[in-house]
Formats: sequence, structure tokens, C-alpha cells
Amino acid sequence: MRFGHKTGSVTEELALVSPSKLAIDKVSKSFRSRAGTVLALDRVSLNVAEAEFVCIVGASGCGKSTLLNIIAGLEKPDSGTVLADGKPVTAPGRERLVMFQEPALFPWLDVLGNVLFPLKLKPNLTKKDRRDVAKYYLELVELTRFERSNIHELSGGMKQRVALARALAPNPRVLLMDEPFAALDALTREQLYGDLQRIWKSRRKTIVFVTHNVREAVCLGDRVLLFSPHPGRVQEEFVIELPRPRDLNSVELATYASRITHALKSGAQSETATAK
Repeated sequence: MRFGHKTGSVTEELALVSPSKLAIDKVSKSFRSRAGTVLALDRVSLNVAEAEFVCIVGASGCGKSTLLNIIAGLEKPDSGTVLADGKPVTAPGRERLVMFQEPALFPWLDVLGNVLFPLKLKPNLTKKDRRDVAKYYLELVELTRFERSNIHELSGGMKQRVALARALAPNPRVLLMDEPFAALDALTREQLYGDLQRIWKSRRKTIVFVTHNVREAVCLGDRVLLFSPHPGRVQEEFVIELPRPRDLNSVELATYASRITHALKSGAQSETATAK
């Protein structure tokens, strides 16, 4: 951070916090509609270690986003438990923040104002403290010179950088990411993969990342969890033993992606056969 003197509050706010560990045990969730009851998740169990980057991959409708919402406290499971550092997750909290596919930025605020917004909930910070913290995270996502830009002036990739800075600003222990790069072009996505790995390494967050893009999952994750379709279950786990930062176009990464894609297709074919 290049802002000269920092107050004690800012130094404390920017300090690395201990990342959370997560324990999901036998979580099930169903939804009711006019057509009947749909079982989205069926006894899903998994653990996420402190500062681990876990990617969840699966076909559309396999319950990936539903599980992310349950971890965030935005939805309640029908059965099972979610623990963050041994404490039950029963409601949303500042320790676990979500980044969605759409940036959901406030168009009436500029870039700096959007990153400042969640910091208003931090009563221990002065107005100057909040600005210093927001500027730190804008620097982290390489948007310092755009802090006064209006949201409509930004590209899609820049909007997601602002959304990432806003999610990081309250200094959560867990970052939950729901297909945040899905709507971006390939070149922008690849740039953001590098940025996210750099930020994850420097800020030590526990990250759970939902995607249907297998190569994206291999590029980012310490582990990739493959979800089965209808209902969602952990079908298979892949440990990605590749050095970072990772090259999306490397042969080694493509080998992992090929294995996971084969397992994904096998699961889909088994589901189709069962349905017949």
C-alpha cells in the first residue's frame, strides 16, 4: 500500500485474518414447484481447509450455486449442517462474502464509491480510514487510475475487478465465487485467472469457486470437486498438483482437464441411462 502514514485502524483492517475452514455434512436441499418437488442436493459432505482454493464443477442445475448459497447463509438446508470454524452457519455474515456472475455494482456510485460501500458497516473506521482501505484494494486489482470512473464506462472485466475489490474490502475469511467470469471473453478471463491467483496468495482467503468451465477449475483450484447431476452429489475429487501461477494453455493443465471432462461426461451418460 502506497499511502504513507496509516492509522492503527487501517493497519488492523488490512492485516491478514485467519482464513476459515468449512465442514459441510450431509446437506440436502429440495425445491417445490407446480411440477413437483426437485431434490437439488442429496447428502453432500465435504471439507475445505484454511486458505484452500476449492472449485466445484458440474452441469447446469446440479446444485452448485445452491450449495454456495447455503454456505453463505443465504439459504437453509432441509437437513445436514454447515460449520465455519466449528460454528454453525445459520445466516449471512461478514466472514463469508459472495461474488456473483453479475457484478451487481451501484451505477450511481463511481468505482471508489462501490468499494467504499461495504466499509460503511465498519464503525471503527473513520472516513479517511475507509478511503485508504478502499484504495488499497483498488490497487490490488490494478484499478487505481479508474477510481473516479463511472460504472457504465468500464469493460466487463473491469467491472468484475471492482466487484472483487468490493468483496475483499471487508476482509472476509471466506470468499464464495459463483461463476464470476462466465460472461467475459476468453482473453479477459485468462487475465483474471492470474490476478485471482496472485490475490489469493497474498491475502490468504479460503475460496469456494463454482463453475461449469473445467479448464478454469483446474487453472484455479487446489482441488476440483465434480458434482453429479440431478440431484447434486460429490461424484469425484481431483487434487491439482500443478505449480502456480498456472498457464491455462499448458499440456499439464490440459491433461487434468481431460480427465475431469471424461468423468463429467461419464456421469452425464450414466444419468441419461438411468432416466431411460
